[in-house]
Parts: sequence; C-alpha cells; structure tokens
Amino acid sequence: MPRVCKFTGKKTATGMTRTYRGQKISKGGFGLKPTGITKRTFKPNLQKVNAMIDGRPQKVRVSTKAIKSGLIVKPLKRKYGYTRLQKQGAAA
Repeated sequence: MPRVCKFTGKKTATGMTRTYRGQKISKGGFGLKPTGITKRTFKPNLQKVNAMIDGRPQKVRVSTKAIKSGLIVKPLKRKYGYTRLQKQGAAA
C-alpha cells in the first residue's frame, strides 16, 4: 500500500540534510562551511481511519491534516446512534 493520503494527496518527499562546521563571522570566525550533504526523506503523518466514502464505511490512509480540517466523515460506532434521516441518507 503506497504512503499517500487519500484526500490531500500528500506523499513521501525527498530533500537534503546539511551539516555545517566552523564559527559564524558575527562571532569572530570565518563563516559556516557545509561539510556533509546527504539525502533524506520527509514522510507524511498518515493514519488508518474508517471513513464514509460513497455512503459506506471504508478503511483508508489519511493525513492528520485532512482529519483535523474535517475532510473526512467518520461513521458512527453504533447503529442505534443514527437518526431516521441519516439511515435514509445512508441507504440511498
């Protein structure tokens, strides 16, 4: 299963890490010099969540930003919690 958010499309990104050596010029040195530049990956914060997709509960991978912003609608955990209108909407 790929590491991609179903709603926002967030996925693993690549970048670089830099290691510096030396003392800043403002502190009396000759400046910071990069001594090591290596690749790294930035992984999104994905969670497996039950979400209502097309009126049916489905388990999907979703970023926490999508959860916080309210992009997903979670199904109720108990069927007796639904109102009559919600039942009719889920059936349709």
